[in-house]
Amino acid sequence: MGLWAQQPAPSPDKPDQGTSKAQPAAPHQPIPFSHKTHAALDLKCETCHGNPDPGDNITIADPATCMTCHESVATDSPAIKKLAEYAQAHKAVPWVRIYSVPDFVYWSHRTHLQADVRCQACHGQVEQMDVTARVTNVTTMAGCVECHQQHNANTGCSACHEGASAELRRMP
Repeated sequence: MGLWAQQPAPSPDKPDQGTSKAQPAAPHQPIPFSHKTHAALDLKCETCHGNPDPGDNITIADPATCMTCHESVATDSPAIKKLAEYAQAHKAVPWVRIYSVPDFVYWSHRTHLQADVRCQACHGQVEQMDVTARVTNVTTMAGCVECHQQHNANTGCSACHEGASAELRRMP
């Protein structure tokens, strides 16, 4: 059993200390993507990132969705040409995951969104990033507990860990 609460918070340029699946802060992605460029067009997070039932995970837009704009925008870009190939093949872009929690932790984006937690609270000012990077310690127990304490949310073990009842898991 790991001592998650005793793990130091990661610095933005180092991987999380508490997982064996740690990623660099800004992993190389198969296609360069700038949230900053897209946010400047006044696109909202949920335009590209849906939250289908049961709400645990936020999705990333599939290439066909991206191509609704990119059929006529930046079509000569090598990155957009690569995106178009994924769309034509009906394949997802194999993005490298930046944030993840261990399998024994219950996590629901929907619960947090319903509590009016903004994306930036966990993911930083993504709308200002040309390269998406891990900038918070949200994937550590210390990071979660600190945030829950700041927002007067449930910090009991059963709120997030395996074996918790469904009702306790969804309590703020």
